[in-house]
Amino acid sequence: MRVGFAGTPEFASTALERIVAAGFTVPLVLTQPDRPAGRGLQLQASAVKQTAIAHGIPVAQPRSLRLDGNYPDEAQAGQAALQAAQLDVLVVAAYGLLLPQWVLDLPRLGCLNIHASLLPRWRGAAPIHRAIEAGDAHTGVTIMQMDAGLDTGAMCLVERLPIAPDDTTASLHDKLAALGAEMIVQALTQAQTAPLPQTPQPLDGITYAHKIAKDEAWLDWSHSAQVLERKLRAFTPFPGGAAQYSGETLKIWQAHAQAQAHNAPPGQVLAADAHGVVVACGSGVLCLTQLQRAGGKRLAAGDFLRGFSLPVGSQLQRP
Repeated sequence: MRVGFAGTPEFASTALERIVAAGFTVPLVLTQPDRPAGRGLQLQASAVKQTAIAHGIPVAQPRSLRLDGNYPDEAQAGQAALQAAQLDVLVVAAYGLLLPQWVLDLPRLGCLNIHASLLPRWRGAAPIHRAIEAGDAHTGVTIMQMDAGLDTGAMCLVERLPIAPDDTTASLHDKLAALGAEMIVQALTQAQTAPLPQTPQPLDGITYAHKIAKDEAWLDWSHSAQVLERKLRAFTPFPGGAAQYSGETLKIWQAHAQAQAHNAPPGQVLAADAHGVVVACGSGVLCLTQLQRAGGKRLAAGDFLRGFSLPVGSQLQRP
């Protein structure tokens, strides 16, 4: 079986590694163009491109695959590469480009997507973040037969995974990446001898995982401590949590909720010591245990307070 692959970040490269290790022929990899990264803003290859190069797999990086779009020359080059690859199937994982119908129709078995949620819950760009933020008890991976809609295709394989109370997006990402890699190899193996199941997605329970915006980092202290704790776990490693104090932005990376009654206004510091910075919330309190000043390092609360004063009664705010 000739398996093309389209993906960009680490989540996708985990699957590509497993597909190659399983012995499938991968004649072509599609990935996003190199992007500036780091303080020097030097161009950096995606995780998928680095994996493909390590295995000697040809790589194409069109900015678009729409033949009538803004980059017709790149789209035509991508079309030529896909046609020459003579694919049986195209596996897609966090690619970052919409696939036009001609791509969906090109491989003999169509396009299979590795999606990190239990569809139809959390269609869209940020399913891992939004599942944690919403307090879901479970998530999982769906191997989906792609169609022209946004994560609307028929489900081929589905596996559930519990979300641990201390899971962050970083830790849950790694679990789901490993699960997705295992499942796509299972799907490809099965597809060699028999058609994959095609179960339409339910019409009930559809939710959308909108892309994470940087300004979502600002914490609204009128929310409950439990909601804010989930938000911080969901926004680790990006964009973290943020609050303002005395004109300075503080980043908040770790915290835990406590069911402590109080009469203080939301955002007020109730205690600050080596155990953490305790902040009043709409209900309960949030104990901040890892913080960071602009341009500084992430520090445990005790170390942070040795260089920055947050006296009891201080008011943390958002812009």
